Amino acid sequence: MAEITVDSAVSQDDLVIPLIDFSAFLSGSHIARKQTADAVLHGFQNSGFIYLKNHGISPSAVSTVFSHSAKFFARPKEQKDALAWYSAAANRGYTAQGREKLVVLEETGTEAELRKTVPDLKESLEIGRDDQPETPNMWPSGDEQAVEFKKEMLRFFELCKGLNIQVMRAIALGMGIEESWFDKFTDAGDNTLRLLHYPSVPKSIFKRDDGHVQVRAGEHSDYGSITLLFQDARGGLQVRSPKGTFVNGTPIEGTIVVNAGDLLTRWSNDTIKSTIHRVIEPPPKPEDADKDEYPPRYSIAYFCNPNYDRMIEAIPGTFESTGRNYEDVTSGDYIIKRLTATY
Repeated sequence: MAEITVDSAVSQDDLVIPLIDFSAFLSGSHIARKQTADAVLHGFQNSGFIYLKNHGISPSAVSTVFSHSAKFFARPKEQKDALAWYSAAANRGYTAQGREKLVVLEETGTEAELRKTVPDLKESLEIGRDDQPETPNMWPSGDEQAVEFKKEMLRFFELCKGLNIQVMRAIALGMGIEESWFDKFTDAGDNTLRLLHYPSVPKSIFKRDDGHVQVRAGEHSDYGSITLLFQDARGGLQVRSPKGTFVNGTPIEGTIVVNAGDLLTRWSNDTIKSTIHRVIEPPPKPEDADKDEYPPRYSIAYFCNPNYDRMIEAIPGTFESTGRNYEDVTSGDYIIKRLTATY
């Protein structure tokens, strides 16, 4: 049987991000599933990023959620502010522009100084599993649109949860451990669906003369195991290459960008990379040449975390010859600590 073909979604400055047809894993032969799993693992080990096509989430489901997201962010400010993000332990609710400052460990200075110099140009809404009354989701209310919004977001949350389980199974198969090994870490769904809106801004805002780079979302790595990123067509995502440059993660219609997070790097004993990325001004388009503003950008990120009550210790096969690089940590403790430093 012929091997599956893996294309390159991105190839620049020694950064190669594969474009993988995930249908071969979801419904292919044993050989095709193993080849796909190997490609998934190889992508995470080498670049920390992959693109997935034919991933099982329909284009109509994605477009519906994007539509509802845009309607939510178009609500009056006072309605959104009433749904404010309220704690790192919950990680649910609305975050207004300028409150969050994504940083990397190399940065210095206080959080207040960083936010003042380079605020992130975005607003967001965090949605978690909806069965925890002690940390409730912050839903809009008062109209039919709000009812539909909640229904569609919970539906999409479950679709993404299912894909998370499948991608982790692919990683397990690629690593040569039992395919279902991660299932006991993914069944609770302690994940976060994040709606993101980068408002339209004057082009001049990106031309700073104070030595700082204005971004829509600052340089950062993600915190959990993997992230599923749904982009609109505007672009602006950049991934740091092995050469230290930032390379465009150009949107490809029908695909999901999936990247490994810091907790998966820790879990894999550094055999999987969590790569720094950011969102900047969008690449120029001919139709925008005469405009003074960049149009808004929308994206949807689904942050996948191991069940919060699970202890994260090195995955079998990653430490036997080299030793363990990290102390064991509970998933929830790690994620909450990282969130606390972000807001």
